[in-house]
Amino acid sequence: MSEHQTAYRVLARKYRPANFDALIGQDALVRTLKNAIASNRIAHAFMLTGVRGVGKTTTARIIAKALNYTGADGTAGPTAESTDDCVVCQSIAEGRHPDVIEMDAASQSKVENIRELLDGVRYAPVSARYKIYIIDEVHMLSNSAFNALLKTLEEPPPHVKFIFATTEIRKVPVTVLSRCQRFDLRRVEIPVLEKHYASLCAQENVSCEDAAISMIARAADGSVRDGLSLLDQAMALGAAEGVTADLVQNMLGLADRGRVLDLLEHSLKGEVPEALDVLGDLHRLGADAGVVINDLLDLTHLMTRLRVAPKTKDLPAGLSPDGMDRAADLAGKLSMPSLGRAWQILLKGLAEVNTAPNPQAAAEMVLIRLMYAADLPDPADLLKKLKDQNGSVNAGAASQVTSSARSPEPVALRAVSGGAPMAVSAPVSASVSNPASNVAVANLHDVVTLLEQQREIILASHVYQFAHLVKFQEGHIELRVEPDAHPKLAQEVGRILSTLTSQRWMVSVSGATGAPTLSQQEKVTYEARLVEARKNPVVAEVLQLFPGAKLEVKTISE
Repeated sequence: MSEHQTAYRVLARKYRPANFDALIGQDALVRTLKNAIASNRIAHAFMLTGVRGVGKTTTARIIAKALNYTGADGTAGPTAESTDDCVVCQSIAEGRHPDVIEMDAASQSKVENIRELLDGVRYAPVSARYKIYIIDEVHMLSNSAFNALLKTLEEPPPHVKFIFATTEIRKVPVTVLSRCQRFDLRRVEIPVLEKHYASLCAQENVSCEDAAISMIARAADGSVRDGLSLLDQAMALGAAEGVTADLVQNMLGLADRGRVLDLLEHSLKGEVPEALDVLGDLHRLGADAGVVINDLLDLTHLMTRLRVAPKTKDLPAGLSPDGMDRAADLAGKLSMPSLGRAWQILLKGLAEVNTAPNPQAAAEMVLIRLMYAADLPDPADLLKKLKDQNGSVNAGAASQVTSSARSPEPVALRAVSGGAPMAVSAPVSASVSNPASNVAVANLHDVVTLLEQQREIILASHVYQFAHLVKFQEGHIELRVEPDAHPKLAQEVGRILSTLTSQRWMVSVSGATGAPTLSQQEKVTYEARLVEARKNPVVAEVLQLFPGAKLEVKTISE
């Protein structure tokens, strides 16, 4: 490099804003600070927060220059206008003024660093009006460092100002936030970025297509610096022919939005071969699989917005006017459930593509899933068809589930290491069909089964647990019930039996002893089976080999 040759400065540094008027996309911040300086209502501490590349550190330096402005003759006061004619401001912009101290909290996060910084707070500025401390990435400070800063931050000397910048505002203690005037720098909108980048291309004498600038602005995701880095790269790549849309598309691995719309349309129509062919073409052209799925998500969101608000046609989708018309027409043909289902499938699929060993294969699987889901009917349409065919939906038939009956089943034995044995069901002799039919009820087991099949689960459980049968005759049942039983057990059982059978049933309560409850009978049967099982030589050997094991009787179906 020759002596007269200077190092190249990237666009992000070359075109860094030097005053409030040059800041883009932060109108609320600029207006507040301008009014504060004009009315001399300047806070002693500022907290600037926002995503990367929106101008936090730049704003901090602009504030430092505005507060220390002295003019060309050294007599002017703070200003919100240009500071180019001030010697103090020039040295601040070059980072060499002794009264403006910048500190990177990411590399100097210890309490010793803060103590060293605060040692100079009590001294007056050397040549500037204010001694200003700019701490970048302040959320990286340790708890001890924050605590050491609190007292000075709350009551600093009149010649000291603090300006903090952070991308993680939630990590800053509330005790620090309450002592600062907070400004949230917004993501810069795409139209504002497009206008800014076009202006820079004109200043650099570089031809750049509008479509290329639009792609870079979308890829910047609201960050001015990210977009300038991409624009710098595009200028270097297209040094001969300028920055074109195809060049930026290949550089970013983007897919043509028109082809992505074709892909989404084929997918939502269930046209599998056509959709896979389009995806393959995009892959051969260099489009990243994850970017394609992300573009499909953007278009799905756009069509959903167009579906619910058809007049919303000014959304930044990167589509041509014809493409927007196609998207609006397709949105009008799709239902909200279909769009919602597509969004969920693509959203889940994006995570799969980003983590898959073969992203292209994962993207194909996502599209195949989306295409087959496109053939599924909407629940509302399905319900309407059922109503049209049957007159009304038979909810009872749709939800009817046969209750498990106590029928004789083969019994299996097993030894388990713990847990209570499960009850073994006793045999039954009747089943229940529709109400008002001739139902045979021969014993108390039949009554319990009938109640279960009629979804009277609590009543069936009380009969099973607390009812002692005294006498059972056709049309008359006499029971002795325990105190824990349902207070109207007899009346309810009689009412249900009379409703479901062709005769009147009377269920009365007696003071006689009666037979054991069904639960007690089943327990006796279970214990007898356990005793019988222990006599088996194989079981006895297993229990001997595994001391502490418990024997449990299970039906084969269990």
